[in-house]
Amino acid sequence: MNAPAGHLGADEALVRAAQGGDRSAFGTLYSRYARMVHGILLSRVPPAAAEDLVQDVFLQALPRLISLRDVSRFSGWLAAIARNRATDFHRQSHPHDEFNEEPAEGGGNACSANRRAPDTNMEAQTVLNAILSLPEAYREPLILRLVEGMSGPEIAARTGLTHGSVRVNLHRGMQQLREMLGHKATQAASPASGGES
Repeated sequence: MNAPAGHLGADEALVRAAQGGDRSAFGTLYSRYARMVHGILLSRVPPAAAEDLVQDVFLQALPRLISLRDVSRFSGWLAAIARNRATDFHRQSHPHDEFNEEPAEGGGNACSANRRAPDTNMEAQTVLNAILSLPEAYREPLILRLVEGMSGPEIAARTGLTHGSVRVNLHRGMQQLREMLGHKATQAASPASGGES
């Protein structure tokens, strides 16, 4: 149920190499952990900001990497940097900046938006908005699972959360998400306000 031991060992070797100044090792760590960092950020900041902040997290991590004594804790350490970066984003933002119901004009990932049908984009935005309205404990694991495509054990191994808490938060979050989306679907299918009960 844990991430494959060989993969974790390879990550530890990459962290040690990156600590020694090997930029290609750090690049490999970036490619392995960018999805996790993006998911953590997406659960806490507006989608358009998450893309840029992924870069910031890795730029903050690079000079601090030498201070990481236990290289086996790299993924949890990186997850903490991502969470802190999201907190900093909100401190630096204006108080009226909030998650937008509608994607900004030209915002987001243009390539992926162009490949999807408009209905699919609207459905994806509806699901994302529903996830973002859930309690924080459910947002991060749901986004890592549903948006970033990570498995439950992978989420636990990479974020430093326990397997039990990931499993429980995914289960409860999915229940709330289904209820919320089912309620919205029922509202959309029913006649406009003032119709029959």
